Amino acid sequence: MAEDTRFRLGTLAGQARDAKSASTEIDEGLRAYMLRVYNYMASGVALTGIVAYIVANVEALATLIFGTPLQWIVMFAPLVLVFMLSARIGKMRAATAQAWFWAFAGLMGLSLASVFIVFTGESIARVFFFTAATFGAMSLYGYTTKRDLSGLGSFLFMGLIGIVIAMVVNLFIGSSALQFAISVIGVLVFVGLTAYDTQKIKGEYLATDSGELVTKKAIMGALRLYLDFINLFIMLLHLFGVARD
Repeated sequence: MAEDTRFRLGTLAGQARDAKSASTEIDEGLRAYMLRVYNYMASGVALTGIVAYIVANVEALATLIFGTPLQWIVMFAPLVLVFMLSARIGKMRAATAQAWFWAFAGLMGLSLASVFIVFTGESIARVFFFTAATFGAMSLYGYTTKRDLSGLGSFLFMGLIGIVIAMVVNLFIGSSALQFAISVIGVLVFVGLTAYDTQKIKGEYLATDSGELVTKKAIMGALRLYLDFINLFIMLLHLFGVARD
């Protein structure tokens, strides 16, 4: 009986070690996955900023884009790429998905070149660092919190739809009061989406996924966080940016 007891205790100890080892492997895999997501996202933001700065400071390019109907193509092309990437990511190779992501980030740079034309460089830098701090804090909260944020999803999505409709309306009426309201509500929505999307991206990780699938999941996660960051930056810039004379 004593030997049987020792055998059972040894089995339980072995199972505990195996469970601990598996948990450690999952934690390490999750950290590597999330690091890949953030690296893709940060690289996309950097590419967008570089392209926007170059276009804004090369007068011929700025005039070609914003002085002709080409500006409408530049404005809507990133949106088309987002929908196409989201719809076709399952059939793409990981390398193709990466290329689409970089193309999207570059096109966003063309679209956002107007930011460097309209606002002063100092205010852009100030708002950018404030955006980065806010984004980082909310993403960390989404990653570490035990609270289930899934209930916020539908509420935030409705807020996002409302913002888009209000922005379209304001293109025609040009109301500064409506723009202020859009920016304030937009900040709240994208702050919430940052935490929500981070938790959702974390929950999508599976240790059993293939390398190809993990890469595609990381790209889509990076795309969601990229959109949260860029939109939060734009909303804050409308609130705190200083226009050029």
